[in-house]
Amino acid sequence: MSLDVSPALLEKAERGEVDEREFVDCVRTSLPYAWDLISSLVAQMEVDGTGFADNHVPPPSEQDRGQLLRAMASDAIRGALQRHFGVKLAFQNCHRVAVFAPAPESEERYGVFTSVRSQLLNQSPLLRDC
Repeated sequence: MSLDVSPALLEKAERGEVDEREFVDCVRTSLPYAWDLISSLVAQMEVDGTGFADNHVPPPSEQDRGQLLRAMASDAIRGALQRHFGVKLAFQNCHRVAVFAPAPESEERYGVFTSVRSQLLNQSPLLRDC
């Protein structure tokens, strides 16, 4: 299961009354490693003032890696995180997450990060089975 959904939130979803803030809170509590990583990247981006921050450190456990993969692989989760934090997210391999400020000057950097070339250059035999 990707998220720990409370019975109350599930009932709201069954009725069609889903509040995105409640969904984001569910993501925060269900995927704490992914949440903390993205939060720290957003904070780093804001402190650096570069409009970009990325992670190069693999998750400390397979459970943490699974949280990150679930957050990045789900369009709903990823989209909610992007809207909540006001950033664009990108992902390479099994741990390299990047955040981009929603500004025209970030578009080129986003394009480079998500390019086929960058994906190939970011490969490592150590990450083959992640």
